[in-house]
Amino acid sequence: MTDPRPPHDPSDTVLILDFGSQYTQLIARRVRECRVYCEIVPPDAPLQEIRGRRPAGLILSGGPQSVTDAGAVRPAAGLWEAGIPVLGICYGMQLMVHDLGGRVEHSARGGEYGPAHLEADPEAALFAGLPRRQAVWMSHGDSAAVLPQGFRAAAHSEGRIVAAVEDPRRRLYGIQFHPEVAHTEHGAGILRNFLHGVCGCRGGWSMSAYLERAVADVRRQVGEASVVCGLSGGVDSSVTALLLHRAIGDRLTCILVDNGLLRQDEARTVLEHFRGGYKIRVQLVDAAARFLEALQGVADPEEKRRRIGRVFVEVFEAEAARVPGARFLAQGTLYPDRIESRSVKGPSAVIKTHHNVGGLPDRMNLELVEPLRDLFKDEVRELGRELDLDEHLLTRHPFPGPGLAVRVLGEVTAERLALARRADAIFLEELRASGFYSRVSQAFAVLLPVKSVGVMGDARTYEHVCALRSVDTTDFMTASWSRLPPELLSRVAARIVNEVRGINRVVYDVSSKPPSTIEWE
Repeated sequence: MTDPRPPHDPSDTVLILDFGSQYTQLIARRVRECRVYCEIVPPDAPLQEIRGRRPAGLILSGGPQSVTDAGAVRPAAGLWEAGIPVLGICYGMQLMVHDLGGRVEHSARGGEYGPAHLEADPEAALFAGLPRRQAVWMSHGDSAAVLPQGFRAAAHSEGRIVAAVEDPRRRLYGIQFHPEVAHTEHGAGILRNFLHGVCGCRGGWSMSAYLERAVADVRRQVGEASVVCGLSGGVDSSVTALLLHRAIGDRLTCILVDNGLLRQDEARTVLEHFRGGYKIRVQLVDAAARFLEALQGVADPEEKRRRIGRVFVEVFEAEAARVPGARFLAQGTLYPDRIESRSVKGPSAVIKTHHNVGGLPDRMNLELVEPLRDLFKDEVRELGRELDLDEHLLTRHPFPGPGLAVRVLGEVTAERLALARRADAIFLEELRASGFYSRVSQAFAVLLPVKSVGVMGDARTYEHVCALRSVDTTDFMTASWSRLPPELLSRVAARIVNEVRGINRVVYDVSSKPPSTIEWE
């Protein structure tokens, strides 16, 4: 049952101008956690367009450039005088200072990066009700040396660098740190002070409202056409399928491609839930041989993704030809997939190719429908609850689009896939039995492209090495490795070595993101 209210109050909307920060969508997520509707717009969106949206406030994201660079991205002329409350974050604050007559300089000390502490003025609007001394997350090489007329410093870092500025008369505010990341201990309070205190937002937006809007968007996009949906059984594709089914009913056909890269018993479990439980039409395609042929001899992870993406689309085009009126392909692409694949709306850096959004052929016979493209994983689960998704599916750990191909490092073969699949299943079985599966965010096994010497019985072995990976995170943009009990890891390792013939050594990955990514490839 969706919320009968409209998706959002137009007068309670905040626009985020994306200047290319990797964290732009995380800002949006934090704003939504304050129950305020927001949208991301290009950094140079025309002032007439911005005014036409009647936003309660604007947030300017960080970005990789320096405001003193030639060609640095700037907002539309007249933005600062538009009478709309503005919060500039990092690059956004530097733009504000620079454009309004202050001076921004490259720090002689080399800038501030990572954890830091600041002294805030509790009388300042952004810090009302918050402690004077706060831990924050810095990431800047430039800083405000001279403030524009009408501004005052609202906080300083330990190095006496201006960490926040305000001009209450014009309702212009800037902070040099990132309130959106978990490392800034009072970041949520700072954003609430801006959204509710400065902008006057009432905070009535909800995930049920998002669902209503997403259903309406799907209906508007696809019209009376039919849609095929890529279904893998993961949380993302499952929520996508249920959302599409609510929007268009029997005009949805799910296609489950058994590409030979799935987890143990994946195809059978998915069919039981969606055909039997949700009464959704699902076509099963056995394409394992085709994918393995495409991956033969390929070790480069980016090339793996490209080939999987190409075959994936080709299979869907062929299957879609059998669905009358099918013009659209629905995918469970999330924001982290997009931001790590290409620049979204600002000049952010590309980290890796994702098979749902990268490597697609120039000509596609199906248009994409991606109703989850602006959500993070935890938000997708919240949306899944709104759709009454089965708890077993709802709480499943993420699984990469390219499947086990990026968890078998090096060349992908049927034999190596079987080793990785069984080792992964054992790890997840033990996590569930111990109660840790629901306490960690993502866990899996990786087959390494090396062999090691071992002794089994009285015989010398020379077999594969398996790495276990488990991480804790809320947004999958940053993550820390899980502190699993040694006795649990010991039990998992013993089972893998004893039950998976071909693996004689198990190691545990203790890397965090950053600097590592969650997946190895």
